[in-house]
Parts: sequence; structure tokens; C-alpha cells
Amino acid sequence: MTWPKTYAEWVKSQTASSMATQTGRLVSESPMDESVVSPAPEKLKGGEWRLATGVVVRAELNSYTLESTLHAIERIPSEGWGRPAKFAPMRFIFTNKLGRVDKLLLVFDALVLSEAVGRKIIVSKIVHGDDRATLKVNTPVLAGEVQKHIEKIAALLSSATPPDLVLNRHCAGCEFQARS
Repeated sequence: MTWPKTYAEWVKSQTASSMATQTGRLVSESPMDESVVSPAPEKLKGGEWRLATGVVVRAELNSYTLESTLHAIERIPSEGWGRPAKFAPMRFIFTNKLGRVDKLLLVFDALVLSEAVGRKIIVSKIVHGDDRATLKVNTPVLAGEVQKHIEKIAALLSSATPPDLVLNRHCAGCEFQARS
């Protein structure tokens, strides 16, 4: 067994492991004819699937091309004749405690999916921790904040100059502290 060299590598491996475990669990609990793996984006609206995993979606939002790999999508059948099915993106987080960033990433997934399928996504889900707790996130509540972050990131990426250096004031041991 090789150990990760950095904390970031460890987090990445834990995330991948959690995603594989949770995806496998969901697929095994679903009837075989109701789950699909990596469906083509144009096949998301149609079909009778109830669970899709490993879905890559791409969409245009405010002249930005956004892409996300969704851990899973739950398709909720329509509540009446002639009404479209609803979608609930899911994200698997290995930690027991969630942070705001986890919710914002899920809402980003929901925004991209919403644009890709042309339907509003109201509820998204995070499955997290050792006991696989499920948290439902009200997507519209955080959508504005996510869109602001998208605009800031797009501005940084389109700028010809690098972003300003920001020093952490709380780091007294930093060799660059005297420059702040």
C-alpha cells in the first residue's frame, strides 16, 4: 500500500473511495432495469431510469460553459399525467461533518443539471459520513451565491493579469509576514 504524499491526495482518495462505495450501494439497492451508468446527456430527460451514476453534464449559463460530473441523480417520476419527472442530484461526502462548500458544490451540480435538462432543480441530496446520513439541500436558496462565485471565477480566468497575492494575517510564522 502506498500512502498519499499530501493531505490533498488523501482527501482525493477518500472522496473517490466514498463515491465508489456509495454508488455501488445505491446501484445494488436499485432494480437492475432502473439504474444507468454514465448516460449520455441527451438521454437524461427520457427513459424510465430512477438512478443514474457518473453523469457528466455540460451547459451554458450566462455565457459561461460549465461542466460537472455528478456522483448520482435520482429521477423522481411525475406526480401527474403530462408533468415531467423531477431530478435530484446527489453528492457523496466521506466526512461526518459538512461544510458550506459541500452544499455549494452540490448546488453547482444542480445548476449545471438544471440548465442541461431545462428543468428547475428544487432539492438536492448529500449522503455523508460513516452512517450515510442524508441531507436535503434546498437548491434555490444557495443558487444566487453559487452564481456569484461562478462570475468571480470567470473574471479571474479571463483576466490578463494574475490575481493579487493575499497573505494570511494569522500566520505569525510566515517568512513573508513583514510584507503585509
